[in-house]
Amino acid sequence: MFLLFQLLIIRSITKQQEVIDLKQALIENPAGIVSKKLLQHSRKRSHSGDAWAGFFFTAPMLITTTILTIIPILLSGIISFTDWNFISGLDSIKSVGFENYQKLFHDENFIQSMKNNIALMAVVPVSLFLSLVLAVLINKATYFKTFFKVVYFMPFISSFVAVAVLWRVLFHPTNGPINGFLKSIGIDSPPLWLADTHYALLSVMIIMVWSSLGFNMIIFMAGLQNIPKDLYEAADIDGASPIRQFFSITLQMLSPTTFFLLITGLVASFKAFDLIMILTNGGPAGSTSVIVFYLYETAFINLKSGYASAMGIVLLLFILVITLIQWVGQKKWVNY
Repeated sequence: MFLLFQLLIIRSITKQQEVIDLKQALIENPAGIVSKKLLQHSRKRSHSGDAWAGFFFTAPMLITTTILTIIPILLSGIISFTDWNFISGLDSIKSVGFENYQKLFHDENFIQSMKNNIALMAVVPVSLFLSLVLAVLINKATYFKTFFKVVYFMPFISSFVAVAVLWRVLFHPTNGPINGFLKSIGIDSPPLWLADTHYALLSVMIIMVWSSLGFNMIIFMAGLQNIPKDLYEAADIDGASPIRQFFSITLQMLSPTTFFLLITGLVASFKAFDLIMILTNGGPAGSTSVIVFYLYETAFINLKSGYASAMGIVLLLFILVITLIQWVGQKKWVNY
């Protein structure tokens, strides 16, 4: 902060000096014709000052990103070509070439984790659809707008540990309220949910949709409030129905917001870890294991740092490919 304060002072002094130079030139030249050389020098000094100011303001973030993100990714890429246990120190590093990557695509646990991650991607469109419906309904409401915003946003800001414990109680196969309700309406053998290999991942997906509704809804509401009312008034004059207005105006104007939430949601679905760790620990029988959880097990339980690093690099490339596909595809449906 002190460095930035000094920079602002220096920038202010520089501006004042430029003004003094221009005034002096005008005094010396009463006709008001300032030399072209002086103007070019002033502009060059101004642009140079702006460039340095921009650099100093972005430097903290650039340094932090380089140290905490870029360098670890590069080191992970190097370690992925080794057979190494980080506890035994650097002396035990052994180069194995592409062996770790070859093992990955023959590892049934990794393949199952990848399939589960792909299945979790379905959470994003479902969450976006429900969030958009809620945002439109609340935005049109006259009363209790703030109340509903707080109610739906609470799960997003709540501790994942508390959320996981709550849903574990709700999904309890024998004493849980959900199965109690299903039995009361005549379903004699309700699902075991988190204890069933066929329903465990679905249960996790339901929780993820529920916890992400609030954030997506708030972002959609911000987008809705930025849509010009003139568009709806013109559509009313032309006789467009509310449904036609929704698809022709609302959805089109919200496409940048939807694109943002789509990318961030898909990336977040690949980083799912805490909920899996607390709820199921990857079980039963690996039915809820995802790549990040399997990476954690491999690196910190089985102590295979090289193999875990290879997983991380593959996951990074997979996310980059998906993001690139979205970035290219958004040109056809996103309206700025």
